[in-house]
Amino acid sequence: MSERPLSDEERELVAAFGRGPDGRSTDIESGLGVPRWLQGLVRHCSRCGTLLTAGMPQGENRERLACAACGFIAYVNPRLVVTTLPITEDGKLVLIRRGIEPAIGTWAQPGGFLEVDETVGEAAVRETLEETGLVVEPGELVGLYSRLEAAVVTLVYEARVVGGEARPCEESLEVTPFAPSAIPWAELGFKTSWWGLRDWMRLRHPELSVPDRFEGREAH
Repeated sequence: MSERPLSDEERELVAAFGRGPDGRSTDIESGLGVPRWLQGLVRHCSRCGTLLTAGMPQGENRERLACAACGFIAYVNPRLVVTTLPITEDGKLVLIRRGIEPAIGTWAQPGGFLEVDETVGEAAVRETLEETGLVVEPGELVGLYSRLEAAVVTLVYEARVVGGEARPCEESLEVTPFAPSAIPWAELGFKTSWWGLRDWMRLRHPELSVPDRFEGREAH
């Protein structure tokens, strides 16, 4: 389906809404197209094998990767990362110390990529169990965060721990419950973790202070 160009008035109205709360977690501008590092992974047409080129195909209003031989357009979309903030019966928050890159050795909430054959809720339960040994019941959606740098959108659920036993694994060097007042803010590995925890604290513990900026390290 062709995308009609926006009028000047429509562009102004859209721009007035801004990036939305999910844009707080990204440091680069919107509308820059497919990141160059990702273009390097999407190189050939899936129909005929011809090398894709970046440009403005007919009927489109932004740069796309397209095939000059057969006209196929490769629409590159962000991946969905589903994570949880597991809450124990005594109100502590479970975090993992990452055992793999990116951000190995730092603290983060458990989570991972959504599989094509599962729901978001199923992914939240599966990833948490895989990385912590805990069975959780996903509850309120704390936030949704865009990371244009990594071409991902991260969902953060509050989740109640209902079973299992905490245990480390290859992906998680440590599985540790923290009191809300003892969250290791300076050792967080991802900006999406920082924003998710910050929004959760505002939701559940507004009486506690949190850092006013992200001080961890991020690989992407």
